[in-house]
Amino acid sequence: MGKPTMIPSKNSILIEEKEPLEQSIAKVASAIADPSRVSILCALMDGRAWTATELSAVADIAPSTTSAHLAKLLNSHLISCLSQGRHRYYRLAGSDIAELLETLMGVSMKLEYTLPITTPIHLRKARTCYDHLAGEIAVKIYEFMDKNGWFMAKENKLSIIGAEQFKKLGIDIVPHTKRKIACACLDWSERRMHLGGLAGSLLLQFFEENKWIDKTKGYRDVTFTSNGKKALKRIFDINIA
Repeated sequence: MGKPTMIPSKNSILIEEKEPLEQSIAKVASAIADPSRVSILCALMDGRAWTATELSAVADIAPSTTSAHLAKLLNSHLISCLSQGRHRYYRLAGSDIAELLETLMGVSMKLEYTLPITTPIHLRKARTCYDHLAGEIAVKIYEFMDKNGWFMAKENKLSIIGAEQFKKLGIDIVPHTKRKIACACLDWSERRMHLGGLAGSLLLQFFEENKWIDKTKGYRDVTFTSNGKKALKRIFDINIA
């Protein structure tokens, strides 16, 4: 007489389906849960591709240790590797990873009591958050857009007004894309929202093309040119001292 066939219950099926997701989340959390790997990920938030040597220097760890950290981040799909000749370059796996890191930065800043903000002033003012703008000025831009009805509430999209305003600037937003069009990112230094998604990326690109900003190579801080300051006042009613 053969072994009886076990019919899985609904509960056991749910548990089996949940396990891979839970394991995946735990894998990502484990990959991030190391100060040296956090340093590497934060460096990659500038959107550039970095060599292992550069990341070793910024994280202040030995090259052999850096290789082990990079392998763990690659296995967790948090970063990607590009090979050009004998050189290998590392970058974040995508904008969704950058948004995750920015959110974690915001969550880590939430304390039961208020501490003085110690973020360097040049980073607080304006910086890149992977491929979009962050910092005090970015928050003010988002607040202006929100106040003037540029967004569709809770849909991560531009309203008709917002789409028209972007078009006036000469920015075409492609509607058919897997990426969120206009999402709010929690700014970890300001504790308020700035513009992320495709719209945020294209806006930063627009600022660069019009030479309204200067980006410091190898760093995340951004400075607005004299023409950029005039544009901020004209378009978003923002004054920069």
